[in-house]
Amino acid sequence: MARKAAAITRLEEHPNLAEVLGVLAQLAHVADPDLPKLAESWHNTVALAEARDRALLPDSPLVCEVLEAFDAVSSLFEDDVRGEASYLTVDPATTVRALKAVRDAIAAAYARPALSRADHALLMRAWRTVYPVDAVGEPDLGPQGDQVRALLAAMPLLSTRCHDARGQALYEALVDQSFVQESARADARDTAFSAAVLTSRRRTWALVRRSGAEGLTRACSTCRTSSPVGARDTQRVLTVCLDAACALLVADTLPDGLVRLLTQPVAALIPLQRGPAASS
Repeated sequence: MARKAAAITRLEEHPNLAEVLGVLAQLAHVADPDLPKLAESWHNTVALAEARDRALLPDSPLVCEVLEAFDAVSSLFEDDVRGEASYLTVDPATTVRALKAVRDAIAAAYARPALSRADHALLMRAWRTVYPVDAVGEPDLGPQGDQVRALLAAMPLLSTRCHDARGQALYEALVDQSFVQESARADARDTAFSAAVLTSRRRTWALVRRSGAEGLTRACSTCRTSSPVGARDTQRVLTVCLDAACALLVADTLPDGLVRLLTQPVAALIPLQRGPAASS
């Protein structure tokens, strides 16, 4: 029998936090060979559909966060589902089926306090066939991971620029920097993405860019207004910041000069320090 869950208002309060974080952290590290395994393990029975419905009831724990996680899955696997990129190795139909198993696992992890053991196990079955234990504590952002996190953490400061003179000055400086060596930075970005593909970090690349976009465009804590991601200047600032974060993600595979080219525009936003292995 399912049991009534106490109200949970913050992820940190979730009694099944370890499993939730384990599933979420694994998303960016789902390897291409794992997609067919997930797809083969997922079968949409009546019992599974009913368990899913119960997991996604409006009063399920943090159900809005669950739906946001579903959106994140769509973002991370957008290229795989579209099926147009030359580097793809898995049929899009297989990926679509595999992602159903992924979403069921997310729903099960979040809704565990409100589900019966049988419902939880049923929703997690395909996921646990491929990932029997949660091996990833948090997404691996590479050897320069601390710098990537620091840059992503600094980006929300720009969202309060309407009430922060320093934030406004940084934002304007980034707009100006976005015009410097723009073509060269576009070429460098392409090179960095190729490195992400070759090192199986393209989904982590997508995660970094999604996280940065959310940080920059979130509503100001004072006036609750936000800059639309499509606004010209906001898009330029976003591109500069995300290119820098992604360059740091694959910095161990790129020439120092290319990393400097992509990270130099954000030097005023965060003091970037290269590790010993990346120094010239």
